[in-house]
Amino acid sequence: MRQRRGRVFSRLFVGVVLAVGLLAASSGPAGAKNDKPKHAKNTCTGSADNFPTEVGTLSGTYSGHVKISGACAVDAGPTTINGNLTVGPGSTLIAAFASSSLTVTGNIKIQSGGTLVLGCFATSFGCFDDPNQDNPTLNGPASVGGNIIATNALGVIVHDTSIGGNVIQHRGGGGFTCDPQGVFALLGPPAYTAYEDSTIGGSVDLKGMRGCWLGLARDQVHHNVRVFNNRLADPDAIEIVLNNIHGNLNCRRNSMVWDSGDLTDALYPRVPQPNTVDGKRRGQCVLASPATEGGPLGPGPF
Repeated sequence: MRQRRGRVFSRLFVGVVLAVGLLAASSGPAGAKNDKPKHAKNTCTGSADNFPTEVGTLSGTYSGHVKISGACAVDAGPTTINGNLTVGPGSTLIAAFASSSLTVTGNIKIQSGGTLVLGCFATSFGCFDDPNQDNPTLNGPASVGGNIIATNALGVIVHDTSIGGNVIQHRGGGGFTCDPQGVFALLGPPAYTAYEDSTIGGSVDLKGMRGCWLGLARDQVHHNVRVFNNRLADPDAIEIVLNNIHGNLNCRRNSMVWDSGDLTDALYPRVPQPNTVDGKRRGQCVLASPATEGGPLGPGPF
């Protein structure tokens, strides 16, 4: 079976980052990339216009609120923020390195046009410092004690992350297109959002996004999942597959939802990848998505 769309995007993302030399830039001492301090007053700054050669470095232990301004990476060892983390408007934080885990005891907020790449998992999103990108073996877990809250974000890509609270993402996504834009235009794939191979202690609420692709895969969600009014340009979106949801799963007014994976480069035929839902399934997420073009819903549950 062909890897699903999110994996294809992630290979492009990681491959371009490696090709342009982000890892080479981060191989020196922490904070040495631009001969400037790596942070000042708990703000990590870097040049988004010259990404990634002038990317900032977030490393060490911080107390209180930390803000990302421009483009920063967590690539110089384990980093702990005892407080909240904000990815500012139009800014980017890349924290997907096996050697450099990120722990945030409070909330992560992604503001308008911002991008977050958090955690990495060998089978779904290879770590940027994995030496074998053709067959990744390394994982890079991350931890968020509170919530991940994104409002009008460009993209949020989360893997192998323990989230103590809720995931709330409203609007954003860059518009109904698969043309790369923003930082994604520099890194290869279209702007997209994915929450995969992660544990979420609260609920997931994804609402009003307009973009290319959106996926929830292999997550443990301890409360409810709501996916409302999202319009995605990729016909393979929105994929909600192989999750274990202890509450309800409710999907309404979305462009399409799938609980299946594609077997070839074409959209059809598809293989079922149903979710386990302890509560009720509602709306578009009651019966399995069609396995063949023009086929019926079901017969099994979504």
